[in-house]
Amino acid sequence: MFTKILVANRGEIAVRVMAACQALGITAVAVYSEADRAALHVQMADEAYSIGPASAAQSYLHIPAIIEVARRCGAQAIHPGYGFLSENAAFAEACDTAGIVFIGPTPEAIRLLGSKTAAKEIAQRVGVPTVPGYAGEDQSAARFLAEARRIGFPVMLKPTDGGGGKGMRALFGEEGFAEALAGAKREALGAFGSEQMFLEKLLVEPRHVEFQILADLRGQAVHLGERECSIQRRHQKIVEESPSVALTPELRAEMGAAAVRVAQAAGYVNAGTVEFLLDTDGRYYFLEMNTRLQVEHPVTEWVTGADLVKHQIMIAAGEPLGLSQEEIAPRGHAIEMRLYAEDPAQDFLPSTGRIEVFEPPRAPGVRVDSGVAGGSEVTVYYDPMLAKLIVYGEDRQSALERLRWALEHWVVLGVETNLPLLRAIAAHPDFAAGRTFTDFLVKHDLSAELEHPELPAEPLLAAAGVEVLDGSDRARANRGSGRFAAGHRRFNPWTQGGALRRGGEQTGVYSYRGKEYQLTLAPEPGASRWGVRIVVKGAGEPPERSMRRLGVTLNLLSKGAIMMEIGAQMSLAYVTRQGYETVVFWRGVSYRLERPRPLDVDVAAAGALGGAAQQKLVAPMPGTIVKAHVREGEHVQARQPLLVLSAMKMEHVITAPRAAVVRRLPFAEGEAVPGGATLVELGEEGAAASEPDIEESGAK
Repeated sequence: MFTKILVANRGEIAVRVMAACQALGITAVAVYSEADRAALHVQMADEAYSIGPASAAQSYLHIPAIIEVARRCGAQAIHPGYGFLSENAAFAEACDTAGIVFIGPTPEAIRLLGSKTAAKEIAQRVGVPTVPGYAGEDQSAARFLAEARRIGFPVMLKPTDGGGGKGMRALFGEEGFAEALAGAKREALGAFGSEQMFLEKLLVEPRHVEFQILADLRGQAVHLGERECSIQRRHQKIVEESPSVALTPELRAEMGAAAVRVAQAAGYVNAGTVEFLLDTDGRYYFLEMNTRLQVEHPVTEWVTGADLVKHQIMIAAGEPLGLSQEEIAPRGHAIEMRLYAEDPAQDFLPSTGRIEVFEPPRAPGVRVDSGVAGGSEVTVYYDPMLAKLIVYGEDRQSALERLRWALEHWVVLGVETNLPLLRAIAAHPDFAAGRTFTDFLVKHDLSAELEHPELPAEPLLAAAGVEVLDGSDRARANRGSGRFAAGHRRFNPWTQGGALRRGGEQTGVYSYRGKEYQLTLAPEPGASRWGVRIVVKGAGEPPERSMRRLGVTLNLLSKGAIMMEIGAQMSLAYVTRQGYETVVFWRGVSYRLERPRPLDVDVAAAGALGGAAQQKLVAPMPGTIVKAHVREGEHVQARQPLLVLSAMKMEHVITAPRAAVVRRLPFAEGEAVPGGATLVELGEEGAAASEPDIEESGAK
């Protein structure tokens, strides 16, 4: 058995693999980029070594640096996790050359199955059905269009090398075909180093069902049941569960046996996943085989009791599988959801910054695999997935109830996340009924559920309580140190005009969804006891309407948590400040409250520009210009694509907000741009910056 294993990855999968190593008494070695020096996986490791700059190409994808660290620290094996180099045959070969065991399949199997076209040929050879398509050498747009006409629309463009939804495009007609093919090739080249594409018939309302495979060095292979991964956004899985409600015992056995045949025909060793599409008539089609551990492997671990990472390590060490197909008997039901740093209110634009509060749900049958904690930084350099929530129940209904509870008790503040989307999916009747197809999020418009809800009194009380109590503590600390308090605290609605008034009323103002909420707090007998009056002003509100008069006890806890006692009811909320906003998490929902801004000459000057503020389109985040569709001096129409910005493994299409003339393009193709930089100037010169219209393509 190994005594030291290097984990060539980051984030939650690195933490997960290192936990398995440490449970086996194996020293776990982490590698990190400059951006990840303080990351959670570095903190959890027994040893950690730097491998280069923040860019993945210069660190987590830099094979020589990783091999050198493994040699230097004496690691006998390398676990690649998923993503990065996990399906890179050259990396597996480099490990072999260095005398280091690669915990995964052979380079030959990676190379063979990494080609979706070659994998389909293997499936066809062992009698497994495949989807009609084209995978020829002629990669011209004309040939692909001709083949699409032959197969019949709708069709799907896919990269021959790679996975994870990157470079995929669904096409329902001939319009925009050549542009979609060019964009798919460009994205595939950036993600996988190859722009080779193939074409498949796009099935209507299919389910995505995959089978987990384990195979040892002696040729024994088994499957551990299926996972349904049908709910996807831009071809990226976000919900996975096991077992699938669509499979009968007979169909499960047939598909499982087909998956094992594919693995054995390819000479496969270690953990892998055979993916199928299942149509509404119960016909299944081989899709691809992923030659690595999957993101969603925990749902299989829940229902089978198998530790898949431990099995990977044991197989790589030469141990026999020790499992027969008859011994594998899944029980219960497991569901996983992926947490991403992205903003649902901004078309799921990736969100970066510091995570101020990260409090995962804790209960029996609830597991959170996370690569972050409170204080972690989310950067533009890597995939925005932060963590995974996995729940288990005796049946699907109990697992679903546990899932809903867990989502309401998962607190993440500091960056925007897709928690509202996950809660909306979990609450949807079609999800509860198991009617889950790959077009679930296209078919069901969840935009109403993602809108900011009405504001109850409790989030306002939490925001006010933190401001007042924290402000009082800081005022006392400043007085004790002899500092002038007003010069050392940030502006907030409760400290205007000097220090907090002791013994008298205090009033603060917040804005939310176009309404103004004025809170007046008057001290009552008892520690931290306040009488509260809330007045609401705004559209549809009578002047000076009192929202509520109540008594509340406020206790400020650690990590931005505040306990509110209203009558006999206790209520916990989490609060953080971001610029001139106070963000409150209460009962599963985040509320973003705006605070008054002090007078600022820069803000006033910007406001004076009026309509000219629409003349500049700025980068929503740091990235690279990968395509310029227009030139300076060109006339453009509303919604016309102008530039393609690549950031966080996604392509973002910058489009014109209106008909205009392109005055200036400050950056050329291939140039890196900082967040907030002007990308396009439209109309009159000297205009102020604004948010561009953005359309995303591809998948993370």
